[in-house]
Order: sequence, then structure tokens, then C-alpha cells
Amino acid sequence: MARLVKAFGRRRGSRLHGIRFRLGLAMAVALLPILILGAFQANRAFEAQDMDQRADLQLAVERTSAAAKSRLDSTSVLLQALRPEALELFCRPRLTSLVQRLDDIDGLARLSVTGQTTCASDNLTDAPPVWLSQATRSAWFQRLRAGEETVLARAPDSPGAPPSLIVAIRLERPMGAFNGVMLATVPLSRLQPDINDPALPEGSQAALTDAAGRLLTVTERDAFLLRNGSELDGWVDHKQARGSTIFEGRDARGRPRVYAGTAVAEGNVYALLSAPAPDLLSWARLNPLGAFFAPVLAWLLALMCVTWVSERIVVRWLVYLERVAALYAKGKFSVRPTQAVHAPAEIRNLASTLNDLADTISARNKSLTASLEEKDALMREIHHRVKNNLQIISSLLSMQQRALTDAPAKAAVGETRQRIAALALIYRTLYQSDDLRYADARVFLTDLVGQLVAGEAGRGPVVTSSVEADSLVVDPDKLAPLALWLVEAVSNAQKHAFAGRGGDLKVRFKVDGDTSILEVEDDGPGVSETERAGVGRTLMGAFAKQLRGTAEMVPSPSGGTLARMTFATPEAVTPIDPSDLGTSAAQRHS
Repeated sequence: MARLVKAFGRRRGSRLHGIRFRLGLAMAVALLPILILGAFQANRAFEAQDMDQRADLQLAVERTSAAAKSRLDSTSVLLQALRPEALELFCRPRLTSLVQRLDDIDGLARLSVTGQTTCASDNLTDAPPVWLSQATRSAWFQRLRAGEETVLARAPDSPGAPPSLIVAIRLERPMGAFNGVMLATVPLSRLQPDINDPALPEGSQAALTDAAGRLLTVTERDAFLLRNGSELDGWVDHKQARGSTIFEGRDARGRPRVYAGTAVAEGNVYALLSAPAPDLLSWARLNPLGAFFAPVLAWLLALMCVTWVSERIVVRWLVYLERVAALYAKGKFSVRPTQAVHAPAEIRNLASTLNDLADTISARNKSLTASLEEKDALMREIHHRVKNNLQIISSLLSMQQRALTDAPAKAAVGETRQRIAALALIYRTLYQSDDLRYADARVFLTDLVGQLVAGEAGRGPVVTSSVEADSLVVDPDKLAPLALWLVEAVSNAQKHAFAGRGGDLKVRFKVDGDTSILEVEDDGPGVSETERAGVGRTLMGAFAKQLRGTAEMVPSPSGGTLARMTFATPEAVTPIDPSDLGTSAAQRHS
């Protein structure tokens, strides 16, 4: 996994530093001023669109206000014309008939000097609203009594009744004295701006508010709620103080919107229009081929051209030569970059250089291979001759041993022969292995134990042996002290444990990470003081020190003697069976 990540990172880094990337980057920097100019022009166009939308919104709300005022003026004229009829005996049917025929009025009534209803249409007579019965307490009635000719006021909300506006005129006697009020109620929904106006931006909404900013009627409530959920409280006073009735805000859904308002009935009702605030995407939809996208398209086209040209002329040939070089790295020098004959001159020269390089490496490889084969044969011959010479020495010692009559001397020569045989076995293992530089400890120890036991097989009772060894491929220099220690341990068991009785010999070699353990166990009578103080015990300690370890002889759990050497695990290379290695060794080869 780590190799894949490393290879991916190397590949990605090579792309970022490649010809294609650098040419594209240079072209992008060269065309950057055009993009900046296009962005500046786009911003100017965006601002112009925003100003146009604000102007359209303001004109639309002013048109709406003018239309509403015209309806209110018409209502005032109607009330002036109804003054004689309202005093007639059958005024109720006539007023009811007028209300039914007029769309902009939903009620007509005449009030006396004391505020009593003297005549009204059916809807105001059958279920008179509370405000009508309490007219004398209202501000609009007092204003008419004080001398104003026409008053516009919002009717107080009544249960089940739609929001409406009161249009009232002053009635006078011939000498100008106050003689009551003639009024009409106009539904606020009839005064609401028309959002189907084609001059309005897409997504526009309309509402009517009072002077405090409370919503009276609305086409979409969310469009006129601020982001915190409150209505447009105090927008009239705030915007009039700033000298403008156009402002921006975010609605309840977080959408940016532009608002424009004006008075319909001064001090009572205000018209308010809202449209989505223009953004870059809205401008882009209206101007797909404007001053910004044309440079962007030109920039992209130039990058595509540079990429295509660099790909066809340079990059694909470099990729081809890279593949050839990768094959050379794997030792496959038979491949030649023949397809580069159609490439540009520089690429052909590079391909020719690679071809010459492959020829030179192939010739050198043949020479080195021949030289290595010759040296390998010579080394095998040397190891074979050394093994033969050691065997000759062992044979001479064997002859000398047979001629001796002194038992201690004869035993000493026998032990020497075993040590020489162990060294000879090392050389035999080397020249028989695939690699002369290394040997497998498991194979070597198994052969050595078999040789030591077989050497004494015909001289006394039967000794059985078993070997349990982990695989550890090591340098022969580390194998020699290991073998000599094993010779001393096995000889000690043959001398003290198996003499005259035979027995069972167990050899165990375990690799546990950075520490290895070699054990020789017998089923003899146990550890004696002679074994602890003998020459063999001294040699075993010396061989253990050569491997940076320690040696000890302790009683075996089964009743015999256990010789143990604990030492630092030699550096292993290419194990035959990696599953046999300890944790640390396995990690080094994973």
C-alpha cells in the first residue's frame, strides 16, 4: 500500500512538473489580463443591471400608487355625487345596488353629526362593524368634524372582514356647518400592486403596509419577512429619513431581495414591491455571450489548443520513451524505440541515445554475467576443496585416534574431529546452495545434528534425535560459532548423558524478533559439576560471546540437562520460509 501511495504521489508530481502543465500555466498567465478585463466589464454590466432593476421596481411601485390613488379619487368623487341621494328615503337599496355593481367598493354609509348610521348598504347594516358604531371616537371622524373635506383611514380589523380602507367626505349644511359624514370602504386587496406587470423583474412580490411597517395584504409573506422572522417594522420612517424608499434585505428564506415602496394613502397605507436581488448567475443567464464569457471561452480554447499541440508533438513521444526506459529498468533491453522514427528530430535523437544505451548495457551485462559465472564456479571449487581438505584432516585425526591408547587423549581427538567436521559441513552447505554468500540455518543445523548423531551410532547404544528449527538465512561467518557451540553441546550430551545407555536428543532453534535461542536437551541424569567446569563449557561461553549472547546449562523439565544459548538474531536476507521468522525479522523483509 505504501508503495502504491508513493508511486501515485510521484506520478502526480511528475504531471505537475510536466511540459503540458507548464505550457498550460504559461498560457493561463498570458491570458490573465483578458480575464481581468472581462471580469471588470462583467461587474460593470452587473451594476448596470442592478440599477435598471431598481429603477424598474421604483417606477412600478409609483405606477401602482398612482393607480391606487386614482381609485381613491374616484371613490371620493362618487361620494360627492351621492350626497343628495343619501338623504333620500330609499337610500339603503340604492347604496346596496351601487356596492354590488362597483368592484372597488364593498360598503357605503352615511353618518349623522353624532356619528350615528343614518343610511348604509346591506353589508354595513346587517352586520355593522364595531368601528362604524364607534365612529365618533375615531380620529378620522374628528378630523372631518374639525373641517377636513376628505379623509383616508385604515379601518380597524374586524373578525371575518377583509382589511379595508375608509374613504370619508365631510357633509355640510348650506351655511357650512358640519352635517355628518359620507363614507365608503375600499378593500385593500384592490389597492395591492399588480405583480403581473411585464416591467417587473421575475419573482417580484407585492404587499401593502401601514406606516409602522405591519403587513396588511401580501402575495407571498416570506418575501416580506426579514431573516430573523420579524416584519418590516419602521421601514417607512427609516427610509424617509435617508431620502430613499429603496432598500435591500434578506427574506425569511435567506434570499437577498430589493424592496421599493411609496405611499398610497399618506400616513395610512403604503405599497411595497420586492424582487430578487440580481446576482452573477442571473446576469450570466441574461448575457451568456457577454464581455466575461467571451474571454473565458477564448482562454479555455487556447488552453485546449496548447494541450492538444503539446500532446501530439511532445508529450506522447515522451510517454512512449518513458515506457521504453521503464522496460530497460526491468532489464528488458531487447525492446527498441522503433516507433520514434516519426517523431520530431529532438525526440528521434533521444530515442537513438536510448537505443545506444541499451546496446551498451546489454553488452556489459553479458560480460558481467560471464565473469560472475566464472567467479561463482571458482568459489564453489574453493569451498569444495576446503571441505575436502577438512575431511582429509578429519580422516588423519581419526587414524591417530585409533592409534591412541590413552582414553582422555582419544576423547580429545574425537572432539576435535567433530569440530572440524562441523566446519567442513559449512563449506559443503555453501557450495551446494544457490547463493554462495548465505546459508539457511535450519537446513544446516538439521544436517549437523544428523551428522553428529550418526558419527557415534556404531559405538554404543542407540541415540534418537529431533530438530525443530526456524528458517534464518545468514552470513556463513555467523554460522561458524553457531555450529561449534552446537558441536560442544551435543558432544557434552553424548559424553555425560548417553554414554553406556543411549537416549533422546532434542535440538530447538527459535527466532523471536531481535533475539534467537538455540537449545540442546537430553534425558540423562542431569547437570553435574564436571559439565559446569569442563573445557567444553568454556568453549560454549566463548562461542556465545562471538554471537553477542550468553550460554547456560540448567536442569531440563524432563529430568535431563538443557544447554541454552541466547543471542542477538543475525541479520537475515531473503528467507526460504518467511512465516518461520520472528516478528522483527519478518518486518524487515515485509
